[in-house]
Amino acid sequence: MLSKTNHLLRKFSSTATAYYQNKLKLALIGQSLFGQEVYKHLQKEGHKVVGVFTVPDKNGKADPLASAAEKDGTPVFKFPRWRVKGKPIEEVIEAYKSVGAELNVLPYCTQFIPMDVIDSPKHGSIIYHPSILPRHRGASAINWTLIQGDKKAGFTIFWADDGLDTGPILLQRECDVAPNDTVDDLYNRFLFPEGIKAMVEAVQLIADGKAPHITQPEEGATYEGIQKKENAEISWDQSAAALHNWIRGHDKVPGAWAMIDDKMVTFYGSSLLHGSPPLGEELAIKGAAKPGLVTENGLVLFGNDGKMLLVRNLQFEDGRMIPASKYFSADKLSAIELTEEEKQMAENIKSIWKGILSNVAVIEDTTDFFKSGASSMDVVRMIEEIKQKCGELELQNEDVYMAPKFGEFIQMVVRKHRGEGKEEELVIDYVSKDVNRMTVKMPYQCFINGQFVNAEDGGTYDSINPTDGSVIAKVSLATAADVDKAVAAAKNAFEHGEWGKMNARDRGRILYRLADLMEEHQEELATIEAIDSGAVYTLALKTHIGMSVQTFRYFAGWCDKIQGSTIPINHARPNHNLTFTKKEPLGVCGIVIPWNYPLMMLAWKSAVCLAAGNTLVLKPAQVTPLTALKFAELSVKAGFPKGVINIVPGSGSTGQRLSDHPDIRKLGFTGSTPTGKQIMKSCAVSNLKKVSLELGGKSPLIIFNDCELDKAVRMGMGAVFFNKGENCIAAGRLFVEESVHDEFVRRVVEEAKKMKIGDPLDRSTDHGPQNHKGHLDKLLKYCETGVKEGATLVYGGRQVGRPGFFMEPTIFTDVEDHMFIAQEESFGPIMVISKFQDGDVDGVLERANRTEYGLASGVFTKDISKALYVSDRLEAGTVFINTYNKTDVAAPFGGFKQSGFGKDLGEEALHEYLRTKAVTVEY
Repeated sequence: MLSKTNHLLRKFSSTATAYYQNKLKLALIGQSLFGQEVYKHLQKEGHKVVGVFTVPDKNGKADPLASAAEKDGTPVFKFPRWRVKGKPIEEVIEAYKSVGAELNVLPYCTQFIPMDVIDSPKHGSIIYHPSILPRHRGASAINWTLIQGDKKAGFTIFWADDGLDTGPILLQRECDVAPNDTVDDLYNRFLFPEGIKAMVEAVQLIADGKAPHITQPEEGATYEGIQKKENAEISWDQSAAALHNWIRGHDKVPGAWAMIDDKMVTFYGSSLLHGSPPLGEELAIKGAAKPGLVTENGLVLFGNDGKMLLVRNLQFEDGRMIPASKYFSADKLSAIELTEEEKQMAENIKSIWKGILSNVAVIEDTTDFFKSGASSMDVVRMIEEIKQKCGELELQNEDVYMAPKFGEFIQMVVRKHRGEGKEEELVIDYVSKDVNRMTVKMPYQCFINGQFVNAEDGGTYDSINPTDGSVIAKVSLATAADVDKAVAAAKNAFEHGEWGKMNARDRGRILYRLADLMEEHQEELATIEAIDSGAVYTLALKTHIGMSVQTFRYFAGWCDKIQGSTIPINHARPNHNLTFTKKEPLGVCGIVIPWNYPLMMLAWKSAVCLAAGNTLVLKPAQVTPLTALKFAELSVKAGFPKGVINIVPGSGSTGQRLSDHPDIRKLGFTGSTPTGKQIMKSCAVSNLKKVSLELGGKSPLIIFNDCELDKAVRMGMGAVFFNKGENCIAAGRLFVEESVHDEFVRRVVEEAKKMKIGDPLDRSTDHGPQNHKGHLDKLLKYCETGVKEGATLVYGGRQVGRPGFFMEPTIFTDVEDHMFIAQEESFGPIMVISKFQDGDVDGVLERANRTEYGLASGVFTKDISKALYVSDRLEAGTVFINTYNKTDVAAPFGGFKQSGFGKDLGEEALHEYLRTKAVTVEY
């Protein structure tokens, strides 16, 4: 029966766009803003409203419908009632009949209208009802639509009869109900705007003689009365969805409630919650099998199916409403004594209230803003006036709803003015050093959930200055338990926190602020990088820090440009289909970075990870943790919410726990190939998490005899000795064409002798210490192996005779392909030179590619055709032609073969931290 009805309704309910010829004389009976808008639209369409019948003024303030009609000069009648003891009041009926209406229109009416009035006009009466009749007859239809979990909502315009919402149907509309829709959502999105249009359409259908009278079916008919407070208690033995529906269906009036600490507490602002339970403090609720959790986002409740919902606001019996997240601090919100300045502010606000509530003689502490007749527009007006009169005081509309009584409102305003309720100030226990003509302040603890904390077991280790071997700081040594805490915080921030809900452009603004702060602190960061990693200060300032700032700015700009696409597909005829893709963040990402560029490697991976909307847990290299921890401090100043960024300094076991953790969805790693293989295996076994790896390299640099030799020498020196050779794309092996080989070697040895080795903070230093003693020892062993295998050591190869971990720039020639130093990466200041025959392009290409690595490569020649031929055949993720080390934040970076997979930097890097969802719609 219902399907037949809907078919007929569709036939008659298309919105007309032509000019209507037939007009009616109308009586509007009802009230509210909805009634006002229906009145205005009917007038606009040329119908004559001959009388408006509405409720009396409340507290001296007219109903919106009355105000609009009075302004137009339309007769307005304000009857408190239409009948007494079941009988119509004759004077009222006579007044009604005097206007001579041809149709009664009841957009929203709370009064009982006698049948004498309903049947009086030529065309009878039509009524708007906010449900798809015959379902949810009665005065609380929208509420029951939500309480019963209906998937569809809508409204009906029907012909009035002597039953309760039982008259024949004229017109219906319906809409989908979203899982977290509230009464206000449905009303504002659909029932209000579409209802106004439909009322106008219904009147015109009647005027044109085309209005149907469709008998309501009894099948599927329901009637629900008005819910009262005593009937709105929550029954806890239900699913989370049922609890959510009960709470949102009772939102505002009368309010679903439960007993907490022997007090009636009403719940407002419910939404379904997915994922794992967030961190919070347990709260016992009478009748609930499982305690709720008071979290930073609200009160988490559990259904009998183990699923969750979140309630944002709670109201006590005295009318006081608080954010649910503040439940345990509610007792601290007792009245505070105002200073003279605050008293003056209160008087200013009282004058604003008086201006809005002109019907209220005296504004007292108990004056309720809304019960005194204020509307939502008055809320906006009050907030803006307070901003004007009270300077920097920032209020939100929600603040008024949370404290509608004047006394409570003033207390709330004063607390905000005093700065109460703000995020607690970050407490940092620094290690301070007077160095490089400044005092450098360095955090040294784990950074978890927005706080610097000791490792759970109190463990620490020494971070060493490679310049002299001294201890800079005792740094917290994170354990597996600390990693678990950090992951839980990151997951909570992603699933339940502000970050996961944040507008993409707002996310970008935070990244821009962080870049600005890094630039503001660039000298301090470069100094920390110099003393913790041995980087030459001038290089650290330009590259380590400078490129880090550029990286965050670049990806900040991407935040609001991440988008999917629409895809044409075959239609499922006779219907149509639309398919589109969405790019979504992955969730919690683990990041493990190396020690050669501590901050820059952090930036390369973290900036894109955050721009994509993920949260992260980052493990810096054990030997260089300090710039990462300083970065964490700056991230708080930039405004990152708690839990979005977490830093866990530690050993290899810390990184292993990140690889194994089941709640991490992506792991980005830069480091050695053997460690990368172990990480990939762990990520597969744990939860098949997404992985990107930037691993070892043995990058070939080919120098042809037709090159610009001065440039090749200069660039070749940088290709090997840049950043002390601790450079993932360093030219691990140089192939020099035979006719220029000897001259090239002579010149690079000459240049190497000019390099000044010394304190990295000395602005004239070219070459600082190696990163740590273990690495220095490995490099010395590497040189010994080269000599033993028969390579010629033409320069260097020794430790410098001074404190610290300094090594001479080193140059080997006569290196054969089978030698260890020809095949394995040194990751240090060691130039490995091999000769190739003049003109043997393909031969040198075969030798250059005879490696399991493929990170970078280079070629020097004036012949562009030869350069492009070689670049096409080099098996490496990056090829430099007549330059080297020229990386840019907009260009993708990553290797082939055992140098890893996945890209850092550029647009391609975003794909490493996003997933693609395809959505197909049928319509």
